[in-house]
Amino acid sequence: MVEVPLAPDARTRRDLEEAVPSVASSLDGRRFSFRTALPGLTLMPGDYLRIGADRLGHVHSIEVAAHGPVSLAQGHGVLLDGLDVPFHEEVFVAASADLVVDWVERTRPARATLDVGTLSRVPAVRFPLDAGGFDRHTFFCGQSGSGKTYALGTVLERLLTETSLRIVVLDPNSDFVRLGEVRDDVPPDVAQAYRAAAAEIAVRRAGDVGADPDADGSDGDRLHVNFRNCSADEQAAILKLDPIRDREEYGALADLVDSDTLEAAGGGVAELRGLLAAAARPETRSLGTRLRNLGIDRWQVWSQGEAGSVQELVAPGGPRCVVVDLGSLGTPGEQAVAAEAVLAALWRRRSEREPVLIVIDEAHNVCPRVPGDAVTAMASELTARIAAEGRKFGLYLLVSTQRPQRVNELVVSQCDNLVLMRMNAAADLAYLADTLSFAPEPLLSRATDFRQGEALVAGKIASHATFARFGPRIAQEGGSDVPTAWAGTGR
Repeated sequence: MVEVPLAPDARTRRDLEEAVPSVASSLDGRRFSFRTALPGLTLMPGDYLRIGADRLGHVHSIEVAAHGPVSLAQGHGVLLDGLDVPFHEEVFVAASADLVVDWVERTRPARATLDVGTLSRVPAVRFPLDAGGFDRHTFFCGQSGSGKTYALGTVLERLLTETSLRIVVLDPNSDFVRLGEVRDDVPPDVAQAYRAAAAEIAVRRAGDVGADPDADGSDGDRLHVNFRNCSADEQAAILKLDPIRDREEYGALADLVDSDTLEAAGGGVAELRGLLAAAARPETRSLGTRLRNLGIDRWQVWSQGEAGSVQELVAPGGPRCVVVDLGSLGTPGEQAVAAEAVLAALWRRRSEREPVLIVIDEAHNVCPRVPGDAVTAMASELTARIAAEGRKFGLYLLVSTQRPQRVNELVVSQCDNLVLMRMNAAADLAYLADTLSFAPEPLLSRATDFRQGEALVAGKIASHATFARFGPRIAQEGGSDVPTAWAGTGR
């Protein structure tokens, strides 16, 4: 490559630009602005600076600006160390990894931390999440292929091993059904510790209705909902009953709730239909016809008189971690019923004040902004109520989605933690910036450039809003992308 000599005026401008000092100033000792030379610039948002002798700064934004005949780089950031003392034009340099490590260790909370990975811009520095920060609601989002599910699994694994917090996972894509299975490449000491915690994981998947629970080795691990334990409002929503339009049938259902008919059915809807068909009142028989016409009595989600419904599993004193495999159910209606039943059971027992982290993966299906049916509407309203009032009862949400704007708006607005992975949709990023104002907008805007596994972490779970890269999983992944062997090697 032939180097073209600079014209005299261009050479002079380049000399002037290279002579720009790297200095920072702060009016309040909390935020700072800076300028530096443009030639040879390597500074990026997310980088750490040593300002003066002992201040540690974190860069949020940087841009090119013209100053007279020259151009330079300027930007803004926040001070992590040496707070509350204003300063003017102090020289800065890139902070060493040792300096950042020292600050991370000095600010590490006394309670448990979760070692989920490293700082993206300083890979030598481990970045711990504050486990206690999950007593606030958390919003976890990223588009398909961003590594969102993998990263969420890493967080759940660390919560299981480092805390005693109960966890209930609503799993629409069967991504966490292998949360109790250790990977082959995990170091023996880590594997042993995790197996001890994973022994308390209960995975519930759909099974054949009426099958012997011991015949297939499932030990009664079938995912089922006891219709009898659903409230009258839940039952009416499942049956698509309107209290005014269907007032006769609705009244008959209310009478059933007060009678022993549901008790005689043992929680099984097929048995209930038989009892309804033999009833003397025509409106009661109409309920049986409604069950049959809607096909609800053929759903595999219903209890068959056995113990261990999802409503019972999430009760205080149940398994440490319950994974409800919604993806194993055959119809969207069954998935909606199971999700709503879990949320309703947790809310009904809220006065017992047992801390529970409620993980809702693919939340746009469970608590959408615009529900498509009455049961989903109830699930969305319950999630919003937990978001607004659940913390005082020990109910904490971790809501995960690909599309933030499709999730119930109240749920998103009540989140105090954010884990944002790659997101290309400008409208979604603008929505997050407007709704979750604690996350710096300049850092949010960088989500379009994230590599797989990279994220912006902000809120109470993080010592500061920053870019992190999630580390390896301990447990097996329940789901993964379809191999692209069909692409071949070309010719």
